[in-house]
Amino acid sequence: MKIKTRAFVYLLAGITIGAVSVIGIASKKIDPSTTAVEMSPEGRPQYKWHAPGLPASIDFCGESVPLDKWEVKEKLDREVLVNSYLHGTQLFILKLSGRYFPIIEERLRANNMPDDLKYVCVAESALQQNAWSGVGAASFWQFMKDTGPAYGLEINDEVDERFHVVKATDAACKYFKAAYEKFGSWTAAAASYNCGMAGYMKQADFQQSNNYYELIFPEETNRYVFRILAFKHLLTNARKFGMIVEPGEEYKPLKYRTVTVDKTIVNLTEFAKANNTTYKMLKIYNPWLRDHKLTVKGGKTYEIQLPM
Repeated sequence: MKIKTRAFVYLLAGITIGAVSVIGIASKKIDPSTTAVEMSPEGRPQYKWHAPGLPASIDFCGESVPLDKWEVKEKLDREVLVNSYLHGTQLFILKLSGRYFPIIEERLRANNMPDDLKYVCVAESALQQNAWSGVGAASFWQFMKDTGPAYGLEINDEVDERFHVVKATDAACKYFKAAYEKFGSWTAAAASYNCGMAGYMKQADFQQSNNYYELIFPEETNRYVFRILAFKHLLTNARKFGMIVEPGEEYKPLKYRTVTVDKTIVNLTEFAKANNTTYKMLKIYNPWLRDHKLTVKGGKTYEIQLPM
């Protein structure tokens, strides 16, 4: 199995947003005594970009990261540096975390999984439910169409549970549980989410080590765990890095009522209207519905969320 990450695509958006924010600052009068911007003798702002600090220590799922090794420290430094200046993207993730972290954290607890695994979801999709990779991995946890069913996800032309945050998180938990049982390490399990269990084992066997920090992988996997750690560091210390979402500004979890469906719905627009909502809102609340209809086979039921 191989699950690819393509969060790089979505993080690029932050470059443009960050540039706009700088232009906005430059158009205003700046008091150098109250900002980090220095003024030139001509009275023009001189921006200075500082490398963000690294933590004295950090762990992943309780497993210590060996920052005493210079190359480990520099790899983490690279990911913190690259991602810390994507201001718009980081702020968007912070806002989305208000909606999705409570759901993801609850499912991790229910599956007896470490809370830090939520940062894998951030690295995979930036918490964007409509995230797609160039190879077809989809939504929050970026499952491929041919691997999702192995972890309990229904995927067809009408239903794609990769877009169901609860079910996709449960599926990811099944993967992490199997990977942890195989490798005995959450760090290795997380790395294998990118390169696959077989891919991780191949490198571990050849290099005679199971320790992620002692192994060489293809570049994407080389960076993968460090990107996860960077998101953990940046998001848990967001205010320190100047990325501020005030209480109440984050996106709230959607409030909904649940309708259990045990019969085929031939027209989802008519179903939505019959339930006092619109087709658009039906799809927003249920992004796993991928067609204009929903075929329900005998004995099968679906739970559809509708706005309160």
